[in-house]
Amino acid sequence: MNRCTHRVEAVIFDWAGTMVDYGCLAPLEVFKAIFKKRGINVLDEEAREPMGLQKLEHIREMCSMPRISRLWRDMYGREPEERDINALYADFEPMLFSILPAYSNPIPGAVELVERLRNAGIKIGSTTGYTSEMIAIVKQEAKKKGYAPDSLVTSSQVPAGRPFPWMFYQNAINLEVYPMNRMVKVGDTVSDIKEGLNAGAWSVGVIKGSSELGLTKEEVQTMDPALLAEKMKAVAETFTEAGAHYVIESIGELDELLPKINRRLANDEPSLLRGF
Repeated sequence: MNRCTHRVEAVIFDWAGTMVDYGCLAPLEVFKAIFKKRGINVLDEEAREPMGLQKLEHIREMCSMPRISRLWRDMYGREPEERDINALYADFEPMLFSILPAYSNPIPGAVELVERLRNAGIKIGSTTGYTSEMIAIVKQEAKKKGYAPDSLVTSSQVPAGRPFPWMFYQNAINLEVYPMNRMVKVGDTVSDIKEGLNAGAWSVGVIKGSSELGLTKEEVQTMDPALLAEKMKAVAETFTEAGAHYVIESIGELDELLPKINRRLANDEPSLLRGF
């Protein structure tokens, strides 16, 4: 472990919507399905808003949303309670397990990016909102297709998930990298951005393939360019407002940022003070 270098030594990636599962579709479909089973039709934007959180917390956040809470009260005569949240999650797990293998394909450019990073001597870590059991399925399938990080940490291995930095810190331990500003966090949600900031790392948001953009690869390819540009601009603004140091269009562009970050590190810029 070299504490005297002034360069990026590790990149910590999110999984769904960042490195695999273009558009972060697997959890979206299941979140909608478990509420629909109870007569509650949730909107895509409602199901996506808490993306990046541990899934039980994600469901809890959805239940607290005014519209969903009102629909639940109209249907059942009361607000959603903890027993309801637990029941929703009990349905969520098996439904997600059944579809995860089909949503584990690496996002275009991800595998090649990791190869370039490793050739540059950069270590690869990862954090996720999936449980250890969920990500085990994704990890196995993604490895068959060429993506396997050096370190993987889930929220069940630490005191709490995002936006807390504990998963990030465990990656730093696993990879033996210090200080935190020698590391970059990359993700597709606001909670990813906050996780990186709270860890004292560089935080980067990725637009295409992200849950925040919420489009499939086919939709991105066929959408009117002006409309797509408008949607991408809105995502970039969301990430920037959350404190992201950089926003990239596609995951394959990440290594183009590293020389800029390395120069800032060499100049000892106080760039990581924001977000605290």
